[in-house]
Amino acid sequence: MTIDWKKEVEARKDDLLNDLIDLLKVKSEREDDKVTADAPFGPGPRDALLHMLAYGERDGFTVKNVDNYAGHIEFGEGDETLGIFGHMDVVPAGDGWSTDPYDPVINDNKIYARGSSDDKGPSMAAYYGMKIIKELGLPLSKKIRFVVGSDEESGWADMDYYFEHEEKPDFGFSPDANFPIINGEKGNVTLGIHFQGNNEGDFTLQSFTAGLRENMVPGTATASFIAPSTEEALAIEKAFFDYVEANPVTGTIETENEQVTIELVGKGAHGASPQSGINAGTFLAVFLDNYAFGGGAKQFIHAAAAYVHEDFYGEKLGVAYEDEKMGKLTMNAGLFAFKANQAGTQADNFIALNFRYPKGVTAEGLEIGVERTVGMEGATVTRNDRNMEPHYVPADDPLVETLLAVYEEHTGEKGFEQIIGGGTYGRLLKRGVAYGAMFPGYVDTMHQANEFMSLDDLFNAAVIYADAIYRLAK
Repeated sequence: MTIDWKKEVEARKDDLLNDLIDLLKVKSEREDDKVTADAPFGPGPRDALLHMLAYGERDGFTVKNVDNYAGHIEFGEGDETLGIFGHMDVVPAGDGWSTDPYDPVINDNKIYARGSSDDKGPSMAAYYGMKIIKELGLPLSKKIRFVVGSDEESGWADMDYYFEHEEKPDFGFSPDANFPIINGEKGNVTLGIHFQGNNEGDFTLQSFTAGLRENMVPGTATASFIAPSTEEALAIEKAFFDYVEANPVTGTIETENEQVTIELVGKGAHGASPQSGINAGTFLAVFLDNYAFGGGAKQFIHAAAAYVHEDFYGEKLGVAYEDEKMGKLTMNAGLFAFKANQAGTQADNFIALNFRYPKGVTAEGLEIGVERTVGMEGATVTRNDRNMEPHYVPADDPLVETLLAVYEEHTGEKGFEQIIGGGTYGRLLKRGVAYGAMFPGYVDTMHQANEFMSLDDLFNAAVIYADAIYRLAK
C-alpha cells in the first residue's frame, strides 16, 4: 500500500494549525507558588496537559490522565508499545518580545509564541501523524502511545510520577530536537556555588539577580549597591556607559546620592548552547569586579567574573573535557542571586551552573573539580539531586535506521547521527531518541524572546512523523 503522506497532511493542515494556536494560548509556565493538589506544577502546565488530552478524546483515542502530572493518548494493539513523548510546559517568556508570547501571531510564514518550537509545535505535528494513521484505519502490530508531559523544562517530576503508575513503552522518540535524528544526549546536572551574604568593603552590595531558569542563558541582570560617596556613584555611572559601549550589552543605571541601581541586558539562549547567548549576569559581574566590594559580596562577584564569565566549556573552572563521539562538556550559568545578609547565611546567595557532560565525566567529579577551584574564594558547592547520565542509542539500532530512512526519503538529504547537550524525553527509554521537528539550517529561538516555528517545517515534520510512526508500528 502506497500512502501519500504529504497529501494527508495537506488535507488537515488547517485543523493542525488551529489546534496548535489554541494550545499555544495556554500560558503553561511552571509556577511553584501556585501549586495545588490538582495542579502539581501550577495551573498553566495542568491546563495545557488537559487541553492536549482533550484533543485525544475528541479524536476517539484512548486517553488517560495520571493525576495531572502527565497523561497519554493511545491506540492500536500488540505486545510492544511505540512511545512518542512531547511536553506542554514551557520556560518563562521573559522580556524582549515584539508580540504577546501567549497570543500566537503568524508572520512571514512563521508562527510566533512561547512553545511554538519547544515543544507544542513539534508535539502537535507528531500527534497529527498519529491521528492520520488512525483515521486511515491502517493495520498495526503494536500499540502507539503519545505520552504528554508537563514538567520537562524543570525537574522531570512529571515523568517520575507517570512511570510510578504506568509501564514504559518499549522504544520510541521525542519530537523535541532536530532532524535527521538525535541518538545521543550528554549528561545533565546542576551545581550551586554558595557564598556568604556579608559585605566588608567600601561598596555595599544589596542585591544581585539574573536568570529565570538553570537551562536558560540570563538575558537580563540587576544589581543594587551603595557607593562610598556621591562622587564615586557618579564616576561609576560614566564608567558603566563606557563599559556598555565597549561590550555586546545594553543597560541602564540610576544613581541617587550614594545609591546605585544597574540593569544590564544581554541575550537569552538555550542553556544547552550557552555560547549562543550573551550572559547578562556574568557581564554585570565583570563590571562590578572593578570596585572595592568585600566579604561574601566580593567572593560572589569575583567568582562570576573570574571563573564563570564566558567559560562555556568549564576551562576556567578546571573541569573541561571532550569525548571523541559526544564532544565537549558545556556549562551555562543560569541563575545568579545575592541578597545582603550580615548573619552570613548562604541560602540566598548562589550561582547555579548547569553542565551538559559527555561520557568520561561524572557528576561527582564535576562537583569535586568546581569545589577545588572556587573553594579558594570562600565558596561551597552543592549538587542537584537530579542527575541525568549520558545517553546513546547505536546508529545500527533498527529504530535509528528506520527513522533515518524516513527522513532521507522525504527530504532527499543524507541522514546522520547527532549528539546534543540538550536533554529530551527520548532518553527516558533505553531505545529512545529525539527526532525533529527542527530541520538542518533552522534558526534556533528556543528559550528566547520571539520564539517561532516555520509553518513549512511544521507541516513537513507532520509528514515525516506520520510515515515514521506507521513504519515503526505496522
